[in-house]
Amino acid sequence: MRMVQSGFYWPSLFKNAHTMCKSCDRCQRVGKLTSMNMMTLNPILIVDLFYVWGINFMRPFPMSFVYSYILVGVDYVSKWVEAVPCKHNDHKVVLKFLKENIFSRFGVPKAIISDWGTHFCNKPFETLLAKYGVKHKVATPYHPQTSGQVELANREIKNILMKVVNTNRKY
Repeated sequence: MRMVQSGFYWPSLFKNAHTMCKSCDRCQRVGKLTSMNMMTLNPILIVDLFYVWGINFMRPFPMSFVYSYILVGVDYVSKWVEAVPCKHNDHKVVLKFLKENIFSRFGVPKAIISDWGTHFCNKPFETLLAKYGVKHKVATPYHPQTSGQVELANREIKNILMKVVNTNRKY
């Protein structure tokens, strides 16, 4: 073992070390490291279906049937997507969406993740969440990975709309 630790150049070092470990009584008794030897991981959040939702507005689209925005909500566990067309992107639309599409259908979540938009960071929104005991987690600015599930859903919705909608049709 001292030869291995000495630090000089040895062309067949790995082969010889492997052979030595195969014949070493102590190495054979200790055995391989398995997943049981690893440290346990502590989850950051204990989540269940519909406990954590991410919400976001998809930016203005060409107006169609008076709608120019899409409000998207995504459950972080099941990846279930709720999307509704909207005329405006204000807090009233968000409150209505949460009450009618999330709270009443899936139950009250434990947390909602959003960006720093004024439609999510305002007194009526915070009052509604406080009333139901929902925590509001705000994503890191200019870091879309924080609300990655919603961003992924936005991209998928955009791709679907680009395939089925042309400039002559309304969606």
